[in-house]
Amino acid sequence: MRTQVAIIGSGPAGLLLGQLLHKAGIDAVIVEQRSKDYVLARIRAGIIEQICVDLLDEAGVGERLHRQGLVHHGIELSFKGARHRIDLSGLTGGKSVTVYGQTEITHDLMDARAAAGLPTVYEASNVSVHDFDGMRPRVRYEKDGQSHEIECDFIAGCDGYHGVCRASVPADALKTYERVYPFGWLGVLSDTPPVSDELIYNNHERGFALCSMRSHTRSRYYVQCSLDDKAEAWSDDAFWDELRRRLDPVAAERLVTGPSIEKSIAPLRSFVAEPMRFGRLFLAGDAAHIVPPTGAKGLNLAAADVRYLSRALVEFYLDKSEAGIDHYSEKALRRIWKAERFSWAMTSLLHRFPENGEFGRKIQEAELDYLVHSVAASTSLAENYVGLPFEG
Repeated sequence: MRTQVAIIGSGPAGLLLGQLLHKAGIDAVIVEQRSKDYVLARIRAGIIEQICVDLLDEAGVGERLHRQGLVHHGIELSFKGARHRIDLSGLTGGKSVTVYGQTEITHDLMDARAAAGLPTVYEASNVSVHDFDGMRPRVRYEKDGQSHEIECDFIAGCDGYHGVCRASVPADALKTYERVYPFGWLGVLSDTPPVSDELIYNNHERGFALCSMRSHTRSRYYVQCSLDDKAEAWSDDAFWDELRRRLDPVAAERLVTGPSIEKSIAPLRSFVAEPMRFGRLFLAGDAAHIVPPTGAKGLNLAAADVRYLSRALVEFYLDKSEAGIDHYSEKALRRIWKAERFSWAMTSLLHRFPENGEFGRKIQEAELDYLVHSVAASTSLAENYVGLPFEG
């Protein structure tokens, strides 16, 4: 098989890149190790920046998002039993974020790809990438007991943190940076009305909690937990009781509980791999970086990578210029490190770190108090939360 761009991974990054390239008249094949149903079953992010909304519109898949997504103009920070609203729109000249689940975005992109008859290979085993340091890179995989090979001009590694693309880069060509946090998030999805119209980030002596949602009737809640915890050890009642203890009195009173439809524990880490280009292999999304979910940046960073990469590839094919691909890694990493900084800062501000003790807790409370009463500090948070502007 021959194509212009071989995309490894059919998560939002790979699917969005494929759709944007298709709109520009560039051929791409997507290769995915998992089944379509497995990919759709992943429960992931739900807060997207305007840049992500704009890219989905550009890709022609924004109709359902605009119909069902919830536009949020603010968030709330809760500490010492009281909530304080950060007016995102008022502090950023009208910018906002939209609540629309990553699963729904994946569904929309899959449907668009299928409707256009574009090739996606699911359940491909033993995927490997070759010769990306030359002019004729190749992707090999097995499917239904047969071996296949794709010849291409470029390979886009959108295959996540554990994917084959980054693992195929020579160790001496790659530098990684990582911070593993000493706790995780226990998350519950339930068909119950959200406790608030906007997200509530809770700093509490028992640990962090987040009140989020997917719709007006489906809620997503998290509590900070030990890395030794197991999701199956938490009954629904135990989760709701712990969440209620960490909320302010008004939110605790409004909390509607019900059976969980998904329950899981996610460890938290910050991770960056540099650079993001190796000859004709490019990394994008979780293959290159991970952020703790506190800042709502994971999916948005993947979309930003795709924006840079899709424009670089379009420039290569339509304008016969390599400027975009030459500067892809540099541009993407500048944005990534700013998002890493913000996500680390939010995580540090809101969670209980056992080693920091009571002194650390008092510092957090002082920082939160300053943040909610300083226009400058609130503006900085709001600017980062809604998404920083693009370079070029």
